[in-house]
Formats: sequence, C-alpha cells, structure tokens
Amino acid sequence: MKALTIAVDGYASCGKSTLAKDLASALGYRYIDSGAMYRAVTWFLLKHHLAAEEGPTLQAALDTIVLDFVAKDGSAVLILNGQEPGLALRSMEVNRMVSPVSALHSVRIAMVERQRAFATRAGLTMDGRDIGTYVFPEAELKIFVQSRPEIRAARRLAELRKAGELQWTPEKVLANLRERDTMDSNRDFAPLRRADDAVDLDNSDLNREEQLAWALELALARGAVRP
Repeated sequence: MKALTIAVDGYASCGKSTLAKDLASALGYRYIDSGAMYRAVTWFLLKHHLAAEEGPTLQAALDTIVLDFVAKDGSAVLILNGQEPGLALRSMEVNRMVSPVSALHSVRIAMVERQRAFATRAGLTMDGRDIGTYVFPEAELKIFVQSRPEIRAARRLAELRKAGELQWTPEKVLANLRERDTMDSNRDFAPLRRADDAVDLDNSDLNREEQLAWALELALARGAVRP
C-alpha cells in the first residue's frame, strides 16, 4: 500500500480535470492542473503583447513566470506571480492560442520541469496531455479519458459562458476543439497520445459521481492510500 502518482490524460474538455481533481480530493492527494499552467503562460504572453515564438524574448518571459497552486474553496487555484488570473485563463482568446504556445519547445521544457517538481512529496494526481507519456512515464496509474465531441463542445461552451463570453456558438466551439485536437496530437515535442499502459475511460454517459467511483476503485486496486 502506498501513495501513488496518478496521470490523467485526454483531449480538451473531455472532463479529465474534473476527474483528476475529484480523485485527488477523495484520496487526500495533491492535485495539479497542468493545462492551467500552459494557459497561464499563454495569458501572460497575450497580456504583455509578446509573440508566441521561440527566442530570447520568450525565454526571458518564462524566466519571470512563477507558478503555484493554492487551496481555495475546495479547489486548487493557480497563482501566477502572486496573482490569481481566474476565469481569464478560460477565455476564448486563450483557448485559441494555448495549443500553439504549448507546442513551443522552450515552454514545454519549462513547464515539465515545474510539473515534476510538484511530485516531491507522495500522493499526486495531475491531468494533461502528456502526463503519462512524458512527464511521469513511471506513474503507477494512468487514465486516458475520452468523450464524444458534442459533449466536449457543450462542456467548453458552458465554461465560456461562465467566463462571460456569450458570442460563441456550439459549432464554433466544436471547430475550435477539433483544431486543438489536431495541433495537440501532431506537435513535434511530447504530443498528445495514449500511454500503452493507460486504462481507458469514456465518460460520455457517466455523471461526475460515477466516473469518480470508477477511478477510485481503480486507484484502490493499485494500492492507493492517503500519503
């Protein structure tokens, strides 16, 4: 019996963050949203009108970015340079740019280094696109989450409306998701793919409680205990 490192991967808006967060809470583990880290870098570049391209300007920006997660109202909230970007990380502007920014080699290297640093204590659940294949290839439990495209689009649309972006239609959101899927799966460095030893979960017809029960049973079968 031991505290595990749990990797939850999948496409955008498949529900992986909700699952990873709920699983971490149930086990008493630390939860890290790796996608929020890439969104934070994207938001920082947009805010400071910096180009999403390799070079000394990008590296200087990465060197100034300090990221952390703090517990707030039962959630892990990202803090960037001492401030909480909040719903700004979920804007459509960030949605459009996060995949190309995430594909930049220097961004990927910087974020992976920080993600691995979060695993200095036992008991961690992290979600993303390359957690089980690149960040933590030795993770004791890897889950690959999938969901039907129309369900993913509905989830993303709900996020956007919560963030006050009311101009987006289901069709535009679905097109954006498909574009991101292509970019995430075909980037040169650490592309999105299913780890060979991952367990598949299609949550299209599961509610939040059902998918948590499924994952928790799996984690306990792997010997998970509270750290």
